[in-house]
Amino acid sequence: MTTFSPAERQRYRRHLQLAEIGEAGQARLRAARVLVVGAGGLGCPILQYLAAAGVGTLGLADADQVELTNLPRQILYGPADVGQPKIEAAARALRRLNELVVYELHPLRVSPENVRALVAGYDVVVDGSDNFPTRYLLNDACVSLGKPLVSGAIYKFEGQVSVFNYQGGPTYRCLFPEPPSAAEAPDCNTTGVLNVLPGLVGTVQATETLKVVLGLGDVLSGRLWLLDTLSFQSRTLRFKRDAVQSQIDLDTANPADYFDSSCAAPAAADTLTASALRALLAAPEPPLLLDVRGPLEHARRHLPGAVLLPLPQLAARAAEVPRQGAVVVYCQSGVRSAQAVALLRELGYNNVQTLAGGLEEFE
Repeated sequence: MTTFSPAERQRYRRHLQLAEIGEAGQARLRAARVLVVGAGGLGCPILQYLAAAGVGTLGLADADQVELTNLPRQILYGPADVGQPKIEAAARALRRLNELVVYELHPLRVSPENVRALVAGYDVVVDGSDNFPTRYLLNDACVSLGKPLVSGAIYKFEGQVSVFNYQGGPTYRCLFPEPPSAAEAPDCNTTGVLNVLPGLVGTVQATETLKVVLGLGDVLSGRLWLLDTLSFQSRTLRFKRDAVQSQIDLDTANPADYFDSSCAAPAAADTLTASALRALLAAPEPPLLLDVRGPLEHARRHLPGAVLLPLPQLAARAAEVPRQGAVVVYCQSGVRSAQAVALLRELGYNNVQTLAGGLEEFE
């Protein structure tokens, strides 16, 4: 029989009065373990409402520190928190809100090396991240481990929420099979956002998380909820489970999906200028040129002698890249080649460099 202290009964009285929740439902919340990845704009309202609802254990995963630019939309923090680790500042605020909850802090950036162990310790994963590599990584981890994923995303004045991998439902890849190209993805350094938007979207994510834990209502599985705050119109799109995409997990995914160089420049040692490449090509032993663009781009124009190995195939065909001798990787603008070099570096290649600016700079 479930027992609640007088203080718990008083705190959660409005939940206990709901026939759909009652003592059994509140006990399920108290027993639940929920991981929230990202303690930023989306993570703040998610964490607040889940803590206030009495979710027994909340995991907070984030490696960032509070910045002054965060304060308008990340409402767990104040000026005194600037410079502090986000998860520590968030935990302090959440303990003031509900000291009965256990807060597990993970001061890390989710990566292929740690995601499996991290996700395995929780019942539900809530994605409050702001980048595509983390979204694909969390999806694939949840598929591997059979965990539901509550996903949200925001852009300027628009937001979206869906629940993936829930009771055999579609996964994130069923809706978005491949990450967008660097040209299609928003620039994380220059794109603004309406400050209230994360609160609206994060609250919906918290709602869906509670529904998943409670087994309550019609969960947003196979449905994508979209909100436009400028018109304040919302709509819901339906999508189905894809037999192929739904099977992709940590063991079968392309590792390149987990890397994004669009918001970070490659290290100087990994970068080669166009003039430096010309000098190397004139040397007695020129470097191997590796073109990571698509076949049509390669057919239209490529550097003489270049070997074509498209970026989406690189992880599976990395063994074709020699480990001896200089290798210069190029694409059209330098973005994809930077991704390729970073991936090869992770695989132990120390002889690769990216052509800065790509073919656009090599005239």
